[in-house]
Parts: sequence; structure tokens; C-alpha cells
Amino acid sequence: MKRKIETTILIDAPVEAVWSVLTDFSNYPVWSPTIREFGGIPKVGQRTKVLLQQPDGMRITMNPVFLKLETNKEIRWKGKLWIDGIFDGEHYFIVEPAANGQTRFSQGELFSGILIPFLKKMIDVDTKNGFLLFNAALKAEVEGKL
Repeated sequence: MKRKIETTILIDAPVEAVWSVLTDFSNYPVWSPTIREFGGIPKVGQRTKVLLQQPDGMRITMNPVFLKLETNKEIRWKGKLWIDGIFDGEHYFIVEPAANGQTRFSQGELFSGILIPFLKKMIDVDTKNGFLLFNAALKAEVEGKL
């Protein structure tokens, strides 16, 4: 089973300004309502602990492997619940230049695994709402620094 969610927001700032906030991993506890903490500086091919908090208050610590850290373009990681194939998620942030010096920020996740049919509400409602909250907080943080 597979499922994908994606959210997008326009940020009134250039890509470099968005990237600067997005990759200041130690500062997430100050502004992010959903990604509360990184256990270090992510590096491609390595695992880094990530503390997530859903809008309903549920907290989970993941230890995903980082797949991509492409400057001014994309951050991507993959996590799993217990073992491969149960409930896996490939999470991504993409920043792209948009009109008038703005940045289009996209956040999404590709879910797979046998638990997908049982977790539709969590994916389609809770996780998506968490993405929307994160996107709005990122926009406020970036635009507030200009």
C-alpha cells in the first residue's frame, strides 16, 4: 500500500533565506510547532534523531536516514516503524524560486507499508495538518527575519 500527501506555501523571501532557516537545525525548537528537535546535524547517508510532535500532542522520536541535502533545493529523509514494510515514510522539503522573488516551499511524504489502510486519518488529517502548521511557522520565521 502507498499514500502521498503534499502541502505547498509561498514565502515572501528568496530561496537562500528560506534555506538558511530550514537548515538551521538547532533553531527548530524556537519556531517549529511539529519538528521539535534534531539530535545533530543531518548528513546524507547517516541517521539523525528527529523529535516530531503532531497537532494532537502525540510525540515520536524517529531515527531516519537522510537521503538528500541539496543546497537551496531539497532535504529528504526516510524513516520506518520497527522494520521495513510495516509503515515507512519518505519525507521531503523542496524549495523553488517563484515569481516576484518569492519561494515555493513544498513539504510532503510518501508513505508505504501494510499499516497504511489503518492509518488513513492520521496521514490525511493529523499529519497533513502538521505540515500546514510547519509551513506557516516557516513562512513567519523567514519573513520575520527580513
